[in-house]
Amino acid sequence: MPIRIAMVFAGASRREGRRPLRSGRHRGEILMAGTTTCPVLGSEGLPGLADTPFVRDPHPVLAALRRTDPVHFDAGTGLWLVSRYADVRQVLLDPVAYLPDNAQHAVSPLSMPTLRGLARARFALPPALANNGGSSHAGLRRLVTRFFNADRVSAAVPLIEETAREMLSDLGDRYASGHPCDIAAAYAQLLPCRVMMRLLGVDGISDTTLTTWSDAALELFYGWPSAERQTRLGELVGDFYRWLADQVARDAPADGLIGSLRRHRLSSGEPLDASTAVAVCFFVFIAGQSTTGQLISTALLRALAEPGAWARAAAEDGFAEAWVEEILRREPPVTTWRRVTAHEVELSGTKLPAGSQLLLMLMGTGSDPEVFEEPEVLRPYRDNIRHHLSFGVGRHRCPGASLARTEAAVALRAAARLLPDAVLTEAGDPPMLGLLSFRAPLHVVVRRG
Repeated sequence: MPIRIAMVFAGASRREGRRPLRSGRHRGEILMAGTTTCPVLGSEGLPGLADTPFVRDPHPVLAALRRTDPVHFDAGTGLWLVSRYADVRQVLLDPVAYLPDNAQHAVSPLSMPTLRGLARARFALPPALANNGGSSHAGLRRLVTRFFNADRVSAAVPLIEETAREMLSDLGDRYASGHPCDIAAAYAQLLPCRVMMRLLGVDGISDTTLTTWSDAALELFYGWPSAERQTRLGELVGDFYRWLADQVARDAPADGLIGSLRRHRLSSGEPLDASTAVAVCFFVFIAGQSTTGQLISTALLRALAEPGAWARAAAEDGFAEAWVEEILRREPPVTTWRRVTAHEVELSGTKLPAGSQLLLMLMGTGSDPEVFEEPEVLRPYRDNIRHHLSFGVGRHRCPGASLARTEAAVALRAAARLLPDAVLTEAGDPPMLGLLSFRAPLHVVVRRG
């Protein structure tokens, strides 16, 4: 069914006798933290995952969960919140007991107008990458990884640097005259899209359109938008899906991503169906745009706020890379991910029945004191920094990790060198994106110091 992705999470909750995630009194736009109330944790009197206190600083709640209730059942949602590093790593490394089937399910049941709109676009997300626990996953992952391996990323560095310089120069007159400039909206959030478009040979569409579509997909499936907002997001996602389907249907260079998907054969020898090829592109485009842009925005914000970090990023070889790695550990853009148990399991002494919906608190694992010393301190070059789980681990580890790291480091270094006197215009954190699995500053506004 084309609309299966929009309905299956709520259906699974009903089958298990638990209440599905509900929109309740969520009537605001999830893009602005604090305009909605997420039910997760709220029933225990703690901030919800979309509430302003949690989105602004999740670490106190995550620390409390790790310390006192590392496998926490939230009765309002049917989700088990898994917060300790060792438990999350165990889950990620065992795709047989912990299935990825629910990774891309919609958080909130979608309205009928939204479902009808998606159906008109023939929207479908069959198992492809993040949500694929079947035999086709390995081949598709190998195909995608070829386009983001270390050699290709290294070869792309000059292109990333050139793109960063072009975008920063576009801020030139406004910045030089002392006016505020939002380097999240005008730079960080668009840079990965422009780079990907150039790497994949995408033309005939603007970077702002692609990022708008990508962000809409994240909000629709990982947020709690109002019914009216949901319908608008569904229209944007439908447009995105139709565009991707058109790209897949066209003749494409054999050595490109789409051309490779068109030539891909399953283990049975059958060609890859078009809907799965589109689903692969859907995942790759969103991960390559939105989440990398979120990482860059956070890296810029924290470097500007930390005394000395901005200057070091400009002048010190390797600092930008080390800083990005610390941001990935402490404040990754992908804060949670989901799994469902295939059979009864036990985590930290808690028995979980088959079909249990797990929410892996990735952000919390990077601050687990059992693994990282003084986790609250941003300490570039810490010995075990690559041990964080922000890109996952095992067979579902993010295939674009190397490109995301590189783009973020290049973006930080270029901004620090070309805007050396930049200072934040306001003290404190700006409004943050607050979705179930994604968090980042919506704005990073600077001016000449």
